[in-house]
Amino acid sequence: MKGILKIYHPEETLKYHIKSSYCKAVYSNKKHFLDVEIITDDSLDHVDDDSLQYNFPQLSMNIIEFPIDEEELDGKNFEIIDSSDDIYTEVDLFDNEDAYLYESELVFDRNAEGELQLLWKGTIDDFYTGSETPIPFKMKCHFKPDVIEVEED
Repeated sequence: MKGILKIYHPEETLKYHIKSSYCKAVYSNKKHFLDVEIITDDSLDHVDDDSLQYNFPQLSMNIIEFPIDEEELDGKNFEIIDSSDDIYTEVDLFDNEDAYLYESELVFDRNAEGELQLLWKGTIDDFYTGSETPIPFKMKCHFKPDVIEVEED
């Protein structure tokens, strides 16, 4: 497991396991940009049948071309607040529902194994019940490369 996402809905805390994570500092046109993609696992084995989460088994959270000062991420904190002119965050629910992220706070550091990890806090639209009040979330994941084993014939 790459990490966990918790959405603190008033009725229950929803837990998503992270299936894949991607993070890169990109250098383009003499500027650095941050790109992050987090995709949750679609497994519902750990979810009760009557859970709100059952209607949304997978989601993806992204940061796209957020300007940063340098490519080194370890030890850095970023606050991302989208505006009508600049939209850096995106969430995909893998259905026809729309949701937006607000007040994203990212903290990068290294775990005990020396791998880059991310703690991402913020709020997200309540796509479960349609309430007008965004609900808080917290996500923690690492960016350890996957080891792909190839069997020889």
